[in-house]
Amino acid sequence: MNMRKKVLIALVVAVTLVGVVFGGAFAFQRKLIYLPEAGPPPGAAAILPGGRDVTLTTSDGLRLASWYFPVADAKAAVLVAPGNAGNRMYRAPLARALTSRGLSVLLLDYRGYGGNPGEPSEDGLALDVRAAQDFLVREAGAPLIYFGESLGSAVVTELAVERPPSALVLRSPFVDLASVGQRHYPFLPVHWLLRDEFPTKDTVAQVKVPVTVVFGAGDSIVPADQSREVARTVGARMIEVPGADHNDPVFADGPELIDAITGAIR
Repeated sequence: MNMRKKVLIALVVAVTLVGVVFGGAFAFQRKLIYLPEAGPPPGAAAILPGGRDVTLTTSDGLRLASWYFPVADAKAAVLVAPGNAGNRMYRAPLARALTSRGLSVLLLDYRGYGGNPGEPSEDGLALDVRAAQDFLVREAGAPLIYFGESLGSAVVTELAVERPPSALVLRSPFVDLASVGQRHYPFLPVHWLLRDEFPTKDTVAQVKVPVTVVFGAGDSIVPADQSREVARTVGARMIEVPGADHNDPVFADGPELIDAITGAIR
């Protein structure tokens, strides 16, 4: 075999391997983005007395199990849009802390999470959070606070443009999903491959209500600079937790986070 043929074969193999890698990344990307916990969690009353198991019906016909923790004469009701992993059980400490401060709380589980039907996607999560907001408008009888953590920040920011709350609180928001993905997969053309964009920075610029951004200075998942950039875009109140990483306990029910949410309505 001459050198020219060897070079041609090597080139074909290289192109094929690149195609396989990129094709696989495109086909299975949502398995890398959305990391739901399998199986339904226990009932809401087992988490907090007075908790209710509720079903949210989306406009495309899905029935999503979630938890509602009502408080009598609540100062506000908090719609919690979670990040990309786990299920509502992981947000139970947040619900306990907020209800103790006089706020009602709805812990949403997206499609595909917590035993719910469906497959998560950007468009799907937008429908899910609208079903949650519909529920609170009917049930809460109090001002609404939208709270989103990480990927959930993008979800509630988009909702806040169309259906403004009294206040918006974002925890560890990113500029857009591609910017985070490129950090973790630098060898892939993430901007070209992504099907779900979640453009938090561009969307938050359209929000007309008070915004608070809480983030950790030591975040290894969403760089702190991205959260700062989102906050500066809209002139948000910025709360930076020194040394805190993305999943540290301070972002479950720590005082910095709880004070940020309870203080969002002034």
